[in-house]
Amino acid sequence: MDSSKIKKGLGRGLSSLIGETKKDFDTSKLSISELSPNKYQPRKSFDDESLEELTNSIKERGIIQPIIVRLSKDSRSKYEIIAGERRWLAAQKAGLHKVPVVITEADDLKSLEFAIVENVQRHDLNPIEEAQGYQRLIKDFSYDQEKVAKFIGKSRSHITNCLRLLSLPEDILDLIKHKKLSSGHARVLVGLENASFVAKKVLEKKLSVRQTESFVKIFKKKNKFLKDSRDPNLRALELSISEKIGLNVFIKNKKDNSGSIVFEYKDNDQLNKIIEIIKTNY
Repeated sequence: MDSSKIKKGLGRGLSSLIGETKKDFDTSKLSISELSPNKYQPRKSFDDESLEELTNSIKERGIIQPIIVRLSKDSRSKYEIIAGERRWLAAQKAGLHKVPVVITEADDLKSLEFAIVENVQRHDLNPIEEAQGYQRLIKDFSYDQEKVAKFIGKSRSHITNCLRLLSLPEDILDLIKHKKLSSGHARVLVGLENASFVAKKVLEKKLSVRQTESFVKIFKKKNKFLKDSRDPNLRALELSISEKIGLNVFIKNKKDNSGSIVFEYKDNDQLNKIIEIIKTNY
């Protein structure tokens, strides 16, 4: 898919993406039980209040916009939802037995694209779900950040900032998902060794994003001073080991000369490397 098609497709919405599929689409009605959720759906949580509002609307007016589906790979008697899972859930709550659908042909990439476009256009995703959707395009379908930006219609910096959020600890990701911490606050915490501690302070003191930035600056200065006051021989030893194994190393030495050595790893490959070094030498 070239960039002109990407821009054109997003600009005209989901109908344009349907038009890019190989097979002409068909509009009909299917039983609720014949549909299954989209395994590529980036949205994992649905707001109970807004779902209830949609349920009441469907009870009054029915489903106005059809649900987009494709034939399921797992069961030939079922259809997988590409876009409209929220409408499907609300239809069940409203007691509907059949729902209007658009049956189309779409591969896994197209299914993910449908789901992301629908949710981004409707602002339905929380920042973490949005970032995970972009990450899946990159990891599973060989997109780069530039291509994601063009497809979604967002700036490259927006995509980069979204993806950086995924490097935060799990407890902070949960705070963002549950809207206890804004993405603006979270971006300030990216890269901090003590991000979880700072996040707690932000919530306790109800700091704004600007106040959080100031707090982090003060904390960094204090932390830098503490690091610089450490034994230079230990810092030199850490650096020497890091250069040899290619990983960050931290040595904590107490007054009685007991302590610990911490090897920092970022993925399973690096963990296996540490284990292999230990096994080989000891």
